Amino acid sequence: MTLETEARSGARRDPAILRDAIIRKLTYDVGRSQNAASDREWFIATARAVRDLIVDRWMATTRSAYETGAKQVYYLSLEFLIGRLLRDNIDNLGLTEQVNDALAPLGVTLERIRMVEHDAALGNGGLGRLAACFMESMASLGVPAFGYGIRYDHGLFRQVIVDGWQHEYPEDWLAYGNPWEFAKPEICPEISFGGWVEGAVADEPCVWRPDEQVHAVAYDTPVVGWRGRSMTTLRLWSARAPDPLKLEAFNRGDHVGALADRVRLESISKVLYPGDETPSGQELRLRQQYFFTSAALQDLVRRHLRVYGDLASLPDRVAIQLNDTHPAIAVAELMRICVDLHQLPWDEAWRITRGSFGYTNHTLMPEALESWPVALMERLLPRHMQIIYVINARHLDDVRARFPGDDALAASVSLIHENAERRVRMGHLAFLGSHRVNGVSALHTDLLRRTVFHDLDRVAPGRIVGITNGITFRRWLHQANRRLCTLIEAAIGPRFRDDPQALEELVPLAEDAGFRGDFALVKRLNKQALAEAIRGELGIAVDPTAMMDVQIKRIHEYKRQLLNLLETIALAEAIRADPAAGWAPRVKVFAGKAAASYHRAKLIIKLAHDVGAAVNGDPALGGLLKVVFLPNYNVSAAELIVPAADLSEQISTAGMEASGTGNMKLALNGALTIGTRDGATVEIAERVPKETMFLFGLSAEEVAERRARGVGGWPAIAASPRLAAVLEALEQGAYSPDDPGRYRDLVASLRGPDPFMVAADFEAYWAAQRRADRLWQDRSAWIRAAVLNTANMAWFSADRTIAEYAAEVWNIPVHRRPLVQAAEAAAAQEGRRGG
Repeated sequence: MTLETEARSGARRDPAILRDAIIRKLTYDVGRSQNAASDREWFIATARAVRDLIVDRWMATTRSAYETGAKQVYYLSLEFLIGRLLRDNIDNLGLTEQVNDALAPLGVTLERIRMVEHDAALGNGGLGRLAACFMESMASLGVPAFGYGIRYDHGLFRQVIVDGWQHEYPEDWLAYGNPWEFAKPEICPEISFGGWVEGAVADEPCVWRPDEQVHAVAYDTPVVGWRGRSMTTLRLWSARAPDPLKLEAFNRGDHVGALADRVRLESISKVLYPGDETPSGQELRLRQQYFFTSAALQDLVRRHLRVYGDLASLPDRVAIQLNDTHPAIAVAELMRICVDLHQLPWDEAWRITRGSFGYTNHTLMPEALESWPVALMERLLPRHMQIIYVINARHLDDVRARFPGDDALAASVSLIHENAERRVRMGHLAFLGSHRVNGVSALHTDLLRRTVFHDLDRVAPGRIVGITNGITFRRWLHQANRRLCTLIEAAIGPRFRDDPQALEELVPLAEDAGFRGDFALVKRLNKQALAEAIRGELGIAVDPTAMMDVQIKRIHEYKRQLLNLLETIALAEAIRADPAAGWAPRVKVFAGKAAASYHRAKLIIKLAHDVGAAVNGDPALGGLLKVVFLPNYNVSAAELIVPAADLSEQISTAGMEASGTGNMKLALNGALTIGTRDGATVEIAERVPKETMFLFGLSAEEVAERRARGVGGWPAIAASPRLAAVLEALEQGAYSPDDPGRYRDLVASLRGPDPFMVAADFEAYWAAQRRADRLWQDRSAWIRAAVLNTANMAWFSADRTIAEYAAEVWNIPVHRRPLVQAAEAAAAQEGRRGG
C-alpha cells in the first residue's frame, strides 16, 4: 500500500486525518490560506479531499470489470441531471459524520459550503434526472457501467423571471471549475461531418472523406454507489477544434474571423437543446447527437478491442442503452464502424449492432420522436444516410415478403417518411437497430404497442417490454429529507437505508398517534424551510400550516399547469363568494422551465404570475390562497420542495406522460397525489391505499376516442358555469389589466379544439380538489394517509428498475441485490454487538 493510499484509508476513519487533507487541498490546490478562504474555496478543498477517497475504489471497480470479463453497460443519454454532488458522495461513502467533525474545528459547516456548489445544468427534467439516478443505482448494485453524454459549457438555460415573463440566460455551472471531474485530454476521438463517400456498393466497405472534423475530449466523473462499495463512470465529451485559430488570418488583422471555425465547431458542446426553429439550429442539434454517440462508440469499441481483440463478442460483453431517440444515430454509426473500419460483412455487422443495443422510449408524442430532413442527413452525415438506406431497403424487402400487398404497412414502418419533406424517423431506426425496446411504465408500454409502434410491433413482435422507471431513494429520501429518515430509523431501524422494502414496516405505525404526530412535525419543519425560501426568493409570506399544493415539472401544455391555474382562479372566486365554506388553506407552488421557443408555455408562466399577483394580496381571500412560482427550477430546488409538499399535482393529459418520476419522489416523501390515470401514477395507485390519491379525469382510451370524434372544449365549458366564468374573466383581461387581450388566444384554444382536454377534465379536477379539502380538515386522517404513502413506495426504487433492465434487456445476472445483502449483514453485526 502506498503512502497516499494509506493516508486516504486513514481519512475514511479519522476526522483529523481528513481535516489535514482538506487543509492541504486548500493550500496546494486552491492556493488559499485558512483565514482568507471563502465558502466556495472550502467547498473546492473539501470536494477534492473527498474525491481522493473515491479514486482507489473507482479504479479498482473499472479494472475488475475487465479482469473478470463482466458484461458492461454503456448508457447513452443527451442529459444527465446530476445536481450537486458533495453531499451525495459523502453520504454514499458513509462519511457525513467524519466530514462534519473534520470541518467543525475550522469554523466551517458542511451545510454551508455545500450550498455554494453549482447544480450541473446538464438536463431538462425527468429524462436527465432518470439517467443520473440510474448511474447511481448501477454503481450501488455493482453493475459495471459507463454513462456517455455531453459536457455542456452552459447546459440548460438559467431561468430569470422579469415582470412575470421567462427570460433565458446562460447557466454558467463551470465558472469555478468542477472539482469532481478528471480531464482526459489524451482521450479525444475525432468526429467527422460532411464531405463525400468513396465506394460503389453501400453495404460493403466504403471510405468516408469528411470535410471537417472536431475532437471530443473526455471528462470523467466517478459516480459513487451506496456505501462506496462500487463505482460507475460518467464520461462527458467536450468539443474542441483541431486548430485553436487560423493564424494566417489572425496575423492579417482578421482577429474575429481567425476564430470563426473554432467557435462554430465548439458550439456543439455549448448549450443543451439549442433553439431548433431555424435550419442552423436543427443542424446544431443533429451535430450534438452524432458528436456524443460517435465519441461514445469509438471509445467503447477501443476499450473492447484492447481486452477482447475482435468485435464478434461485442453483444456478449457490452450492452448499449439508448436513452430516448437522441442517440439513435448510434445504430448507423456502429454499422459504419463494423463495415467500413473493421471490414465486417453486413449481416455480421447487423448481428453485432442489434445484439448490442437496447432502446428506451420516453414519449408517445409523434413530434418528440425525432426525425431529420433527408437533405440535412445527406449533407452532414453522408455515409450514415447510405447505411440507413440499406437498412431500410432490407427491412422493407422483408416486410413485403411477409406481408405481400400491404403497402400501407410498408410505408408506416419505413425509416423514411415520404411526405412533402422526406425525413428520417429516428425512433424507427432505434427500434430496428435494437434487440429490446422498452416503455417506462405499464400504461406507456401498452400504448407504445397500440399507437406509435403498433405497426413495428406487428413486423417485430415481442421486442417491446415494459420497465417502469424508478428513483434513487438515497438522493430523494435519505438526503433530501433527513428529518424523515431520522424519524423512520428511530421507529423501524436502519435496514430501510439498504433495502427499501423495509419501509413497509411503517404500515402499522400509521395507526400510532404518537408516530403520526412526529411525522406531522417533520412535515411542518420541512414546510417552514420552504416558506422561508419563498420569502427570501420572492418576498412573499406564506403560511407553513397551509396545504403545500405542488406542481414542479417542465412547463408544457400536456402537463397542464394551465388546468391547475384555471382551478386556482375558480377557487379564488369561490372563496370570495363564501369564505366560511370550510376551504383548506393552500399555497400553490409552481416551478419549471419552458423551452425557449415554446411561446404558449411561456404564456402559461406569465399567467401563473398574473394569478399570483391577483390573489396574494387580496384581503377578501383571508390568507386562504397563495400562488408562488419559484424560478430556475433544478435538482437542488426539488430537494427543498419535495419534502415540504402535501399535495402532488400529477395532472397530465391521460396517455401523454410516459412515466413521471416526480410523482414517485413526492409520494415517497409523504405527499398525497391528485392525478390522472397516466404514466406511472397508474402503478402508484395500484400499490398505495386509495385514500392517498385523488384520481380524476378521462382515461387514455377516452382521450383517444374524444379526439377521434373531434370533440372540442365547448361542450364542457357550456356544462360548467364555473369554468365559463373563469374563461370569460381571462378573455376580458381581469387578470391582465395592462394587456386585456393577453389570454384570448389561450382561451380560444380551449373553446375550440382543447387538444389537451383541459376544459374536458376541469369539473372532475375541481371535484378531486374538493375531496382533498375535506380530507385536509381531518388532520389525523391526512397524516395517516401520508405515512401509508411513504410505507408503500419501495417498489419504485431505481434499484428495482435497474435489476429489471439487467434481466430483461442487458442479460446481466443480478441474483441478489447487494444492498439487501448489506442490510442483512448490518443487522447481523448489530445483533452480535448487542449480544
